[in-house]
Amino acid sequence: MPTAMITGANRGIGLEMLRQYSEAGWQVVGTCRDVAGADAARELADSNPAVTLYPLDVTDSGAVEALADQLEGTAIDVLILNAGVMSPASNKLGKLDAADFLHVLEVNVVAPAICAQAFRSHVAASERRTLAGIGSFLGSIACNDDGGLYSYRSSKAGIHAVMRSLSVDLREQGVIAIAMHPGWVQTDMGGADATISAQESVAGIRRVIDGLTTGDSGRLLTYSGEELPW
Repeated sequence: MPTAMITGANRGIGLEMLRQYSEAGWQVVGTCRDVAGADAARELADSNPAVTLYPLDVTDSGAVEALADQLEGTAIDVLILNAGVMSPASNKLGKLDAADFLHVLEVNVVAPAICAQAFRSHVAASERRTLAGIGSFLGSIACNDDGGLYSYRSSKAGIHAVMRSLSVDLREQGVIAIAMHPGWVQTDMGGADATISAQESVAGIRRVIDGLTTGDSGRLLTYSGEELPW
């Protein structure tokens, strides 16, 4: 039975990944900062023995390393670095807040890099050996014609760079590392005007991941399998 690990599994895309991978017969490891408050994820774990939840603040590097040690010997076929934030307080020029900007970068860029570092041997020990970082077309510099969203755009461009470097540094271990644009998804972060459901987004992400080859490593892909420019 293959194993998927998903950070930020308490809501939105992460929760739907937890659901779809478990329904597909995978062993699923989900992390969230507050397991006690993650009602939907906890109910899923309680009703499905293939789902295990762990408390994890991805910005706490010590906690990340401790969980990696706890899961030593567990081969992770697909590690999805999904935990992320968006904050209005650092999106608009003239209203930027330095501390808030730094927090977005910490969660969206630094944390996934630290998680990938901690769990790289778990991924390399698996059959599928896949790392996917949730990026965004908003992090594509070539696609930025609207401006604004300073911290979020910067953070997604940052995770794209992280995934690209991982694709180079883990190449000899046969690990595939990609950045993934999930679409504009109807979640708390995406809002009610978003164009696709979490179900559609995750189904597409899973299809793309299932079809990956080593030649895809280092690419920025959409949930429908298209490639985006950096």
